[in-house]
Amino acid sequence: MKIYFTKMHGCGNDYVYVNCFEKEPEDPEEIAIAVSPRHFSVGSDGLILVCRSDIADAKMRMFNADGSEGRMCGNGIRCVGKFVYDNGLCKKTELDIETLSGVKHLSLKLDEKGEVELVTVDMGRAEIIQKGLAVNVQGADYTMTRVSVGNPHAVTFIEDVKGLDLEKIGPLFENNQAFGERVNTEFVRVIDQNTLEMRVWERGSGETFACGTGACATVAAAIANGYCRFGEPVTVKLLGGDLTITVDGDMNVLMTGEAVKAYEGVFEYER
Repeated sequence: MKIYFTKMHGCGNDYVYVNCFEKEPEDPEEIAIAVSPRHFSVGSDGLILVCRSDIADAKMRMFNADGSEGRMCGNGIRCVGKFVYDNGLCKKTELDIETLSGVKHLSLKLDEKGEVELVTVDMGRAEIIQKGLAVNVQGADYTMTRVSVGNPHAVTFIEDVKGLDLEKIGPLFENNQAFGERVNTEFVRVIDQNTLEMRVWERGSGETFACGTGACATVAAAIANGYCRFGEPVTVKLLGGDLTITVDGDMNVLMTGEAVKAYEGVFEYER
């Protein structure tokens, strides 16, 4: 079975994108597992299907590298906007995209070639679930802020993010019973009130170069803990680049960042 795909990324958070306007595959979970291994396959953080929608301009289905379906991906949805516009599926610079976390509104900025360069996503409201949750991992105490931006996040503010051994401690946070479900975990250093440095361990995918929903959750948590301010753009510095996040007084979140097409290809998939 030949699968025609586009490899795209937002700040290095990369996915395999497939046009499913005509037909969706029967086993996307298995396809996600097949395309994701680096060195042995296409290599990605997962699979994103771009599908027709009855309530929006398009629908995004996102699958992690382990085959689990995610509710939302901030970097992924920006690339969906570029995919839809640049491929002529919907030639509008204001788009609505259906996700499992609801319909998200996108504003597209075009470059001189008429292709999408930057995308601003109205991510909806962030919800602070819990502040000051104490979690002990490998003998170290962490103070966590639990945030929902359509998917679950746990944010902790620390002095050194570069020195973390995320391969070792990441799974211990992801599967920690303190959160009640598998969780995405953000480790954050406050540089100043408008700049944060972040590394992320995503459930189902491990450490990624960037996480859009994680950046949104991080700024919401930073405001809740007095590090940042409502209504002011905050630059979140990720391994793969920067995202700009603004959270207003109603906790509504706007996220702006790049959307990049790497290449197109054909994957030979055997069921």
